[in-house]
Amino acid sequence: MTTTRPAGLLRVFLVDDHAMFRAGVCAELAGRVEVVGQAGTVAEAVARIGQLAPDVVLLDVHLPDGGGRAVLQALHAGLPAVRFLALSVSDAAEDVIGVIRAGARGYVTKSISGDELVEAIGRVADGDAVFSPRLAGFVLDAFAGNPDPATTTDPELDRLTNREREVLRLLARGYAYKEIARELYISVKTVETHVSSVLRKLQVSNRHELTRWAADRRLI
Repeated sequence: MTTTRPAGLLRVFLVDDHAMFRAGVCAELAGRVEVVGQAGTVAEAVARIGQLAPDVVLLDVHLPDGGGRAVLQALHAGLPAVRFLALSVSDAAEDVIGVIRAGARGYVTKSISGDELVEAIGRVADGDAVFSPRLAGFVLDAFAGNPDPATTTDPELDRLTNREREVLRLLARGYAYKEIARELYISVKTVETHVSSVLRKLQVSNRHELTRWAADRRLI
């Protein structure tokens, strides 16, 4: 059931390991919510959220020392009044389902507009569940007991780091290296390094084979 929150600006805490992205979100939200704190790691997020007890936490899924699920596992049970909304570049089923099972109230991708994000924050604070359109199906399938191939254990996929998976999905969707770098807030050289690692680990030799590999697993 939706609850009525008190008047005034919602207190929001932002967790993301990219300082430039955090700055952009803060600028977009200025005057519409109160950003009471930020963190770039799991350890920092757990400590500061526990101290500040914000209304809503915007939570990235992948962080250098763990991920959004680790933050939720550390805090969710002890802070029942705090709502968590995942805000991530990833739209992979395993990421969505993982943080929702851990206690997040919603999941939106970083392609969301500022107005949509403010609305999502308000809805989550009111107790609603909020998802970017194509992600809701993942959650419905998972909680209805319908297995999704993208959520099952895949030994080949398990060889990749979280960042390599993000690069893989974007590359398979036809993104250029510069576009991947911009989307993930990393350098083109770092993208090239990740691509080389992905090709080596999956034992494929080019983008066409990689795209087919990803499509077979419903990753794109």
